[in-house]
Amino acid sequence: MKFRTCIVSAMVAAPAAVATPALAADYDPPIFVEEAPEYVPVEVGSGWYIRGDIGYIAKDKAGRANYRTFDPTPPGSYADHSFDTNELDTDFTFAAGFGYHFNDWLRADLTAEGLRGRFNGTTSSGGPCAGEPVTTNCRTEDSARFSAMGVMANGYVDLGTYAGFTPYVGAGLGYTLVRWKNLNSESFCVGDDCTTSAAVGSSTHGGDDSWRFTYALMAGVGYEIAPNLTLDLGYKYRNVDGGNMYRWNSTDSAAGASGFQGRDGDLKTHEIKVGLRYDLW
Repeated sequence: MKFRTCIVSAMVAAPAAVATPALAADYDPPIFVEEAPEYVPVEVGSGWYIRGDIGYIAKDKAGRANYRTFDPTPPGSYADHSFDTNELDTDFTFAAGFGYHFNDWLRADLTAEGLRGRFNGTTSSGGPCAGEPVTTNCRTEDSARFSAMGVMANGYVDLGTYAGFTPYVGAGLGYTLVRWKNLNSESFCVGDDCTTSAAVGSSTHGGDDSWRFTYALMAGVGYEIAPNLTLDLGYKYRNVDGGNMYRWNSTDSAAGASGFQGRDGDLKTHEIKVGLRYDLW
């Protein structure tokens, strides 16, 4: 009798024991663990590069330089003339900037560029220098130094890589600030009746500053000498518009002359340049 009672009690208790955790599982809400987002490092470069160049001007050419003379006789008048000779003496250039690779073929950069030079010119007149016989003529020798700093926006087409060498062509547009220093002028008597062969007079003309439109054409080849570092060897043609060059000397200014007196022509240079480009990948 006791044995039968124990079996019945066990049969009743077993389903209850099983039901208890089942009810607990149904009651507690499930726990979900979200995965942490994958870490993606930020690229520093993403196509950007920096560059620096130096160049040597193998050939330069100056457009015709002009100047004005002033006659103070009322109401005052001006006459236009051209220098008999004018030439520029330039040497080195420099540039620095940053750019962006759009793809393997196209890139562009913005550069700050500079150069310095010297102007030498001569003029002549049918009249005598001050203090010289009326049977003589007058010649002047003029010189002035200048500096030029510009900003250029440049575009390039890379023409593929062959045995590590990447040829390219390019063009640029921008503006250049040309700063002329004082122009120094010395007068010399010309003719058999001159009293001396030395300079018979001199004058100083204040220089002028002006922004000029500039364009350039480039071609060259790049070679990767180290990871992300490219050696650039190229040719560059640059054309800087002409502009105001120098003002009147103190004598003419006192007589009523105003504005500029001298104006230079276009500056054209042919240069060989070498530089480095570093890719910020």
